Amino acid sequence: MKVVQFTIPVSRESTIVVQEETLPHYYPHLHRHREVQIEWVVEGSGILVAGNYMQRFESGDIYIIGANQSHIFKNDESYFNPDEPRQIHSVSIFFDPNYLSQNILSLPEMANIRKFVHGVHNGFQIPEEAREAVQKIISEIIQHKESQRVASFIKLLYQFSTTRDLKPLATSNSEQVISEVEGIRMDRIFQYLVTNYKRHISLAEISEIANLTPQAFCRYFKKHTDKTFVSFLNEVRINEACKIILSGKFDSFSDICYQTGFDHVTNFNRVFKKTTGMSPGEYQKGFRDI
Repeated sequence: MKVVQFTIPVSRESTIVVQEETLPHYYPHLHRHREVQIEWVVEGSGILVAGNYMQRFESGDIYIIGANQSHIFKNDESYFNPDEPRQIHSVSIFFDPNYLSQNILSLPEMANIRKFVHGVHNGFQIPEEAREAVQKIISEIIQHKESQRVASFIKLLYQFSTTRDLKPLATSNSEQVISEVEGIRMDRIFQYLVTNYKRHISLAEISEIANLTPQAFCRYFKKHTDKTFVSFLNEVRINEACKIILSGKFDSFSDICYQTGFDHVTNFNRVFKKTTGMSPGEYQKGFRDI
């Protein structure tokens, strides 16, 4: 299977493809497809990487992935442990934005929706306050067939086009032109980092994984993620730290520091606040107060 270019089984008799799945885990490799993807994580958790965006995803989250936007929903380690049987439940809706624009969205009444669809390139996360309304419409799409399904789908696009505070999933379009060979290399880099983040990873080590010199790797990684290797690795570690804090299964913040690959508590606290805007203690208190 090609790692980057992923083919969605789009039927010529359907405007959209709806997939509701219950699986042990998400497809664990960086990939892309020409269709826009609307993803409702009904059940599951892990790290989403889309373009130069990276953040934890949790049950209930809803995302819009842009056409040809490289992405990966990387589940937590426990999903791959046979001694801890877990599963994900997801609803995915795929549509070809070009086909839609040439047909249904060509109507003058669809101008605002058409404008929204044309601006999806970098993807979005749906804000929490809009989730319930979006989930209700997606449930209608699942239940309906043929013309009723299309009507509900247009209703969903209208909901998106009128929703405030959509959070972009990336700040640059440059990574979308990534070649398949580069995509395979980037996937290899991501897989190595998310598997080995708990220990020290040197620049020389990760450069060897990418089959590049350290200097070339730094330029390459920055070009495709708009982040330095160290900042990306720290984000992986802080996302894992946030998961541990929310679970409540830890003795002290220093324990979390060493569990997530940091070698000094002071550095952990500094990076945590820079990444989340809060200290570990403030982050914990914020979720206790919800």
